[in-house]
Parts: sequence; structure tokens; C-alpha cells
Amino acid sequence: MDDVRSCYIDGAWREGGAADVVVTSAADGVDLARFAGAGPADADAAVAAARAAWPTWAATPVTERAAVLRTAADLLEKRADEIARTAALEIGTPIRMAAGIHAQLPAAAMRDVADQAEAFVTEEQVGNSLVLRESAGVAVAITAWNYPLYQFATKVIPAIAAGCTVVAKPSELAPLTTMMLTEALEEAGLPRGVLGLLIGTGPMAGEPLVAHPEVDVVSFTGSTSVGVRIGEVAASGVKRVALELGGKSANVLLDDVDVATALPASISSWLINNSQTCAALTRMVVPRSRLAEVEQALLKDLAARPVGHPLDEDTQVGPLISPAQRERVVSYIESGVLEGARLLAGGAERPPDLPEAGNYVSPTIFTDVTPDMTIAREEIFGPVLCVIPVDSEDEAIQVANDTSYGLSGAVWSADPERALTVARQLRTGQVTVNGGAFNLRAPFGGYKFSGIGREGGRFGLDEYYETKAVQL
Repeated sequence: MDDVRSCYIDGAWREGGAADVVVTSAADGVDLARFAGAGPADADAAVAAARAAWPTWAATPVTERAAVLRTAADLLEKRADEIARTAALEIGTPIRMAAGIHAQLPAAAMRDVADQAEAFVTEEQVGNSLVLRESAGVAVAITAWNYPLYQFATKVIPAIAAGCTVVAKPSELAPLTTMMLTEALEEAGLPRGVLGLLIGTGPMAGEPLVAHPEVDVVSFTGSTSVGVRIGEVAASGVKRVALELGGKSANVLLDDVDVATALPASISSWLINNSQTCAALTRMVVPRSRLAEVEQALLKDLAARPVGHPLDEDTQVGPLISPAQRERVVSYIESGVLEGARLLAGGAERPPDLPEAGNYVSPTIFTDVTPDMTIAREEIFGPVLCVIPVDSEDEAIQVANDTSYGLSGAVWSADPERALTVARQLRTGQVTVNGGAFNLRAPFGGYKFSGIGREGGRFGLDEYYETKAVQL
């Protein structure tokens, strides 16, 4: 794929003006694509095109904007198999899950955004005032590598639906599927300039976009440290900022839990996308009286989840995205051992019989973890689970909240009302009670160092409107 061009600006693909970007396979290190990355001049050109296109797009009826999004969603789904294979190689997502996570879910989210935009109240009477919701202007969307298309569907698509124009910068580690969505939007009839795409590094493309004086809104998904930097840069221009950052989410098992029901769902929530998920349930808070039972169930379930090449249909846990990410995760495993956590499964050794150049890590479970250990406090972003025993419900709540993050969480109990009572006490942006189903229309975002702002449903649309009061 050496002919790939890294910039989509004003309705045309072109080469970037910065250093080369190389996209490699998580499975075996083979190059998937190489191209000249986007740089500051490309950022200027993309923002200029977006600013020029904004007045006309903002004035376009919402029904026409929604129609483009629905058509693009249909086109995206037609490429589901291609997207799944690309995501499996880029990110390491097992192929059996990749189509759903990286194509079908984003398409469903796009259709929901179209529905929500058509129903969104942009004009209402409040006393003697007419309150108007107007398109915020030019938005920048900077997305992470773990769910490239879904993050587009929760940032770029709501912005477009709200009448904004957008310049998007996906992670240079996994940009190829975002190019497919850009092509789908172009084919669906999105006017030139409404969407720009820049594939490049943060310093060369991301920071110039965030600092650009013609940008009105910045939405970012990624690490907390980078989010803090983006907030600092955007503040100088008094830009509106939404940040979806890290997590260290607690999965609370109460003492009446049905382990046979809770454990399979809990392990799936931990290992989804090879645990390369900000909302992964990586801390399991367990009654000490049931610790041995939970440990046995964990070992039995994990044994039925093979690690393997992401294109193998039997694989349930694939490689991590990069050698650097693998090294990071292994260093945390070594830290857990040194700090005295008991290794129940996995470890720092590579899984056997897999490509040496692949970024494979065995799913690792530590038990007898204490809340002060490094593995219990820092986001690892890989398949490492911390089992933390507690002696009471109050202690479970205290441990769950004893974190600088607040993105997600879960509670399990045989008594749904008891579980809901505990869920209300967790300081986190979303909580799953007894395996409650994912809801596209619910708000997604975090407390504390997990970010500011919300994505999903009408809450995500709200980030891309300004509010005006007209006194009558």
C-alpha cells in the first residue's frame, strides 16, 4: 500500500508534507502501509477548507445532512469484511469480533446520530426568550488507535450532523480503516471541505490543529497525559474541549453474586479488543469469603479463550498494537510480581507457537492485589486483571472509588436493587448492573482524570452546538 496518501483536504487526497508514517501489522510486524505524513502546512490547508465550507454546511437542512450519514453507514457496512481484516492486522482485534466492533457498531452509531440530529431541539421558547442552538463552527477530532471507526462515529459524525465542519486526525498507528470511512462519506455525497483527514503524528499534525485560531471545538480520545496537553494548548484560544481519557474501572462482585453468571461476562469485558479499551473492567473487587471460588472460575474460563493470530477464527485474544505497547504491558506484569501480587495466570513470557515479531502477551491475572500497588492504580491498556479482595460492601465501594480515574464500572448481585444502590455510589461516568446491555444513546464519558464532556446520543451532539438567547 505504498501509494496511500495521508491527507484528504477540500475533497481531494494528497501527500503530506512531513516525515514518513509506517503502519505495521500487530500480528507479525510486517509493513501494511507507508506514506508521507501530514504536517503543519497540511493542518492549515485542512482548517482553511473547513472554515470555507462551514457556512453552507451549517445552513444545509438537517434532513439532508442525516441522509448523507445514513448512506455512508450503508456503504461502510458493505465493506465490513475488508474493515475487519484491516483492523485485525492493524490493531490485533480477533477477526471473529472485528467486523462487529470496527464496522457494524460504527455504522449503527452513525444511523443513530442521524436519528438524534433530526430529533434534536434547536429552537425553544423560554419565557420571553427564544433559545437557539447553532452549529459551533470548525471542529477538530483527534482519535486513538483502539477503536478508530467507532471514535469517528462518536466525534466526527455528530459534528457533521450538527452542521459543523471537521478536521480529523486518527492515530498514525491505525489509520487505514478511517480512510475507508472517509471514502464512504465522500461517495455518499458529503460536500468538499466538510471533512478533512490528516494522518500524521501528534506534534506534526495534532498540535497545529489544536492551536489553530480558526478551530472552535476540539474533541480528543486518548491518554490522560496527552489530554492534559491538549487542554493547555486549546485554552489559549478559549476553545471548547471534550476529552475522553483513561480508565481503571472496577468490577464489583457483591457477596451474593452468582459467579457462574458474572464471571464469563466480566472476563469478556476485561479482554474486549485484547484489553486495549479505556473502559475495560481491569480491577475485580471480590469478597474475600468467595475469593477461592472466583479464582477457580477465572482459571477455567480463561483456559477456553485461546491467544493466537488475529486472522485465526479460533482466536479470542490477539496481539497488542505495537512492540512499545507490548513492552509497556510486560513491564507492568513484572511490577506486579515485584510488588508482591500473586500471579494466578499468564505472566511476562510470550505465549508459545506465535510469530516472534508479533506483539503477543498472555492474559495475566494477579490476585491478592492491594489498592496501593502500581498495577491497581495505573492504566495498563493490555490484558492484565487485578483481583482485589475486600471484607465488606463498604470497603468494596471505597476500593472502587480509590482511583484518579472514573470512566466505567460494574456491579453484580443477586439482588438488582442492592446492585443499583452500590452503582449509585460509584464515582464513574457509567456503570453496568448485572451485565446490562450497551446503549448507543446513553452518555459516555468520565469523572475526574477520565475526562470532560460526553459522547453518545443527544449528549454527544450537544458538544457541537453553541447556545444563543434572543430576548423578545
